[in-house]
Amino acid sequence: MKRFAAIAAMLVVAALPPRPLAGSRGGPDGEVRAVSVVPTSGKVAVVIAFRGAVDVQDFTLSNPARLVLDLKGARLTARAASYDGQNRGGVRNLRYAQYRADVVRVVIDLDVVKSYQVKRTDGEVRVEMGTDRTAFAPWSSSTGSAVAAAAPAPSPAPVVMTVAAAGATAPDPAPLPMPDIAPTSGYETASLRMGEPPSIQRYLAEHSAESVQSQAPRITVRWDDADIEDVVAGFAAFSGRTIVVAKDVKGKVTAEIKNQPWDLAFAAVLESQDLTYTVLEGGIINVLNKADFARADSTVPVETRLVRINYAKATAMLPAVRSVVSKNRGQVVADTTSNSLVITDVRNRIGDIEQFVRGLDIRTPQVSIQAKIIFVDRTDIESFGVKYDLGSQTQFFNQLVQRPIPSSAQPGGFNPNGVPTGTVPTQFFTPDQTVIDLGGNSLSALGNAGQAVVNPALNLIFSTALGNFNLTAFLQALESLQLDDIEAEPTITTLDNRPAQILVGDRVPIRVIDVSSGTTVGNNAPRATVDFEQTGINLKVTPHVTANRQILMEVHAERSNVVPASVDIGFTFQTQQADNQILVSDGETAVIGGLTVTEVTVSKTGIPLLVDLPFVGKLFGFTNEQESRRDLLILITPHIIDDLSAGK
Repeated sequence: MKRFAAIAAMLVVAALPPRPLAGSRGGPDGEVRAVSVVPTSGKVAVVIAFRGAVDVQDFTLSNPARLVLDLKGARLTARAASYDGQNRGGVRNLRYAQYRADVVRVVIDLDVVKSYQVKRTDGEVRVEMGTDRTAFAPWSSSTGSAVAAAAPAPSPAPVVMTVAAAGATAPDPAPLPMPDIAPTSGYETASLRMGEPPSIQRYLAEHSAESVQSQAPRITVRWDDADIEDVVAGFAAFSGRTIVVAKDVKGKVTAEIKNQPWDLAFAAVLESQDLTYTVLEGGIINVLNKADFARADSTVPVETRLVRINYAKATAMLPAVRSVVSKNRGQVVADTTSNSLVITDVRNRIGDIEQFVRGLDIRTPQVSIQAKIIFVDRTDIESFGVKYDLGSQTQFFNQLVQRPIPSSAQPGGFNPNGVPTGTVPTQFFTPDQTVIDLGGNSLSALGNAGQAVVNPALNLIFSTALGNFNLTAFLQALESLQLDDIEAEPTITTLDNRPAQILVGDRVPIRVIDVSSGTTVGNNAPRATVDFEQTGINLKVTPHVTANRQILMEVHAERSNVVPASVDIGFTFQTQQADNQILVSDGETAVIGGLTVTEVTVSKTGIPLLVDLPFVGKLFGFTNEQESRRDLLILITPHIIDDLSAGK
């Protein structure tokens, strides 16, 4: 009698008419009246019929791929119906529920996250996605099945309230139930869906991108030393599911559950009693001891299936698939010839494992990456200087003007009248010879004799006589501009999460001399070898397409060249490179590297005091100004090139 009283109390609470939702006066204004999946021209559309004022917010989730729509300011009046499981243009499952007091959530399970459009008209929200499979029967929550199906629609589920044990007060009503026991994450419909093998549940729980959170209706209940049969019967009444308990299942339950999804609470209670469950045909839940489950599993015959892999490598999928097969009876082998997996497992689990493999073997998008490396090297040189030489025939510094030795003079030629034209010197003083006359009133001076402009563009000599002295001035000037403008645009295409590299350049031979080598060749010369160094344009990139179709990239961009060195080592390598991780949108250009280096060198030599005079100071010295400017800019633009863009 105690068991029937507890069940009756829960059924009575479940059958109570719903009270107005808390937090609003009279409840939300909008109503969600129906949800449908229909084919359109080259697309699949999920249509949500509503009435009143409703705001729509959408977002996507991965692992598995899902599209979530929240209709704010709405309450759910649509018929509670379970999706029939048919894959309609990539829509694998659909669930909807009263997520919060004023929010109706619609969760769409997809093959992969696709580009989609959300269109809103009067009384209707339409989500359209591109697909190549439009030959399917539509589905609607108004019938709970495909429109063309002849099977009768299931009866609507009762409004489920948050319940308490017999004798307790029922709290506020819970959100309306999701039509499926499955939470929002899993390889097909849910990672913790009842009936999945525990190994698959563990794998998906460990590898899910976000924490598992069930969308099943929440329950608040307390048991004090209650029979397990009574607890299971209470869950059956709350959920509307048929739950069968094996005859040898015994135990007492003492637990208090506060506002938890009923499916997770049900699994936790069974786990505390060392029990498990399976889902039979028709969705019936069978509760039994773990030992009986393992014993029954060991008597089921094994089956072997060949699963062909389309997009991935079979060998790469081995670790994931091996983690979900039976520990003692399951086996997975990769056949590299046909790129297939040979899966052996018990008959009642091999279908789930095959579906798990299909969920892993999905087509990954390709990414085309275009980089632009801009390098500008500019060098400006400006030189100007004046040198002086002042001396006489008897006293001079022989460094700028070459002076003859008087004793080496020889008679010159004759003019047409036969008169000698003078003498011609045959020998000259060397540059390091200096003639000084200490006994006379001679003057000799020299300015900036050691300076010179390298490769001057202007050489000007001025000479004049000042009494017994000769004044000679040498003027040199140079202005030079050297500009190197290099632009490289490497482009490369690769699969998602696959590294790629493009290299355009030269392999430069470099002679390496080993002076310490004991082996010699020829005339006792040290041994020499040749190494090859790679120069040019090098682009390495590993892209990853995120769930919201942005692109995360690891990029290495490099430009290098070889130039002769000014020292005796032979060559130097000029390299500009950038290593970075960036997140950009499809088709967006990002700057991953920018560098500007400016070097200014100014040198000035001349006659003290005079060289510092304004305006005329340059006439008494040498000035050299050199400015070098190097600009480096690296841009990168990725594009997703797959068939998912058909839905745009």
